Amino acid sequence: MNRRAFLAKRQCSNTRARTGRLLTRHGEIKTPVFMPVGTQASVKAISPGELLALGAHIILGNTYHLYLRPGHELIRALGGLHRFMNWHRPILTDSGGFQVYSLAPFRKIYEEGALFRSHIDGSLHKLTPELAIEVQEALGSDIMMALDTCIPYPCPEKETEAATDLTTRWAQRCLEARTKPGLLLFGIIQGGMFRHLRIRHTEQLLGLGFDGYALGGLSVGEPKEILFEMIECSRPLIPDHLPCYVMGVGTPEDMVECVSMGIDMFDCVMPTRNARNGMLFTSFGRIVIKNARFALDESPIDPECTCYTCRNYSRAYLRHLFMARELLSYRLNTIHNLHYYLNLLSEIRSAIERDDFSTFRKNFFSMRNVR
Repeated sequence: MNRRAFLAKRQCSNTRARTGRLLTRHGEIKTPVFMPVGTQASVKAISPGELLALGAHIILGNTYHLYLRPGHELIRALGGLHRFMNWHRPILTDSGGFQVYSLAPFRKIYEEGALFRSHIDGSLHKLTPELAIEVQEALGSDIMMALDTCIPYPCPEKETEAATDLTTRWAQRCLEARTKPGLLLFGIIQGGMFRHLRIRHTEQLLGLGFDGYALGGLSVGEPKEILFEMIECSRPLIPDHLPCYVMGVGTPEDMVECVSMGIDMFDCVMPTRNARNGMLFTSFGRIVIKNARFALDESPIDPECTCYTCRNYSRAYLRHLFMARELLSYRLNTIHNLHYYLNLLSEIRSAIERDDFSTFRKNFFSMRNVR
């Protein structure tokens, strides 16, 4: 295990918020960090060059989707995922466990792996821990994720325990299948919504010796208080020299709260998906651009925002594009939402460095009347 992959830099004096540096083959990642989701080797509606200009440190790809189309062997033959998509900064790839979980009517989980039918053509496939690592190594992922069994909410304790134990066995097999130690490998902590199972699974995976740890099986429909409770029972157990990633948790409010609990990494489709659906994030909350009240509004989405979209276009124009279903709508909205997310994390890092995160957090929530 590469124990020097993560270097904690600054810890706040009155919260667990911290900054750090995660070192990968394709460069350094400053944490806390948000990872735009590029499921199929593309962050929807935006180019790699635009992502760089927005300040993205790392993006996320997906093992399941790239395995099915165009295939990991093709990507390996073309020089790996970075070259294939012309992105030369770090890439994290999800193992595919969540995607298999989402195919509930078309999959079967058993000891060997997951048997599922492709959502593309119905063909039958078997995803094992060994194949998950093989695919990610072929892609050349900077950070690989171990294959896990994602647990629905609600789920009975007995079933949750069995699925969590299976994830432990799969995690061990992922470590044994690894052939490229230069690629970081993170374990995924499960345990459903049961504190004792979360704690036990955290301790079990820590004993296996991964390069970092993710808290999985969250944001699957549970109430917010349970989400934060599950993070709270696992996060303090993870040593400071290891990065901690909460998978799929990505509202701005949730990220700020999770940073205060010591979380280092986030991903979510929300900024890009919501952009395509006309929901835009601002310093004062969310707006839905199709609303009629914006039809004659000459102001930018957010007067505090410095993104390309806000510098050049009015709410009235963006509403027109969205209502007309013009493709430019998706691009301009995506630029704004990703700028908001990436800038938010940049501001969080700066506040932590100043040891002023508590004030930042208070001001952030007061603007939204959330807390």
